[in-house]
Amino acid sequence: MTQTNEGTRWRGINHLAMVTPDMDETVRFYHGVLGMRLVATLSAGPMRHYFFELGPQNTIAFFEWSRAETFAKPAGMPTLKFPMQFDHLSFNVADEGALLALQKRLRDSSVEVTDVVDHGIVRSIYFTDNNGIALEASWWAIDITGRPADYDDPSVFADPHPVAAVEELKREGRVSSTPQTKLVDVPIPDPA
Repeated sequence: MTQTNEGTRWRGINHLAMVTPDMDETVRFYHGVLGMRLVATLSAGPMRHYFFELGPQNTIAFFEWSRAETFAKPAGMPTLKFPMQFDHLSFNVADEGALLALQKRLRDSSVEVTDVVDHGIVRSIYFTDNNGIALEASWWAIDITGRPADYDDPSVFADPHPVAAVEELKREGRVSSTPQTKLVDVPIPDPA
């Protein structure tokens, strides 16, 4: 079957899904240090799933896995350690029609894809690329970006037991403390 580049109109990254063993510290770093607004808190089964705004309809999200073993490594440098820090990448599409058209295109191309999953704030389909990278395509059923955070809105801030940093944001509009981080030393090869 001949493929064309016609079809899905991508609208950026809906969310990049990362992994953290400590959501409270993650909120303090991403909201408190980097200034990314916390725009949603979900409870995904036994895990928390929190979203920080990068731009209109673009977020970075974290799953809290208490047993996650994270590590520091320089960007673009290979490592012999393989603990998990990255979970999946979700591309943003305009609406439900675009999501269904992409799902059909994937199926027509013999790519295994899920049915549409309703997460409340976002609707998604899941598939993998040719490298085995977990991918998602999503559209915002409730656009959580580009508007003031309403920490009392249970459709958006749905974690029934949010971390302390979220309670501080709700009460005071800011986090009371932020974590410190350090760069990893990178040996620079001699060009000679």
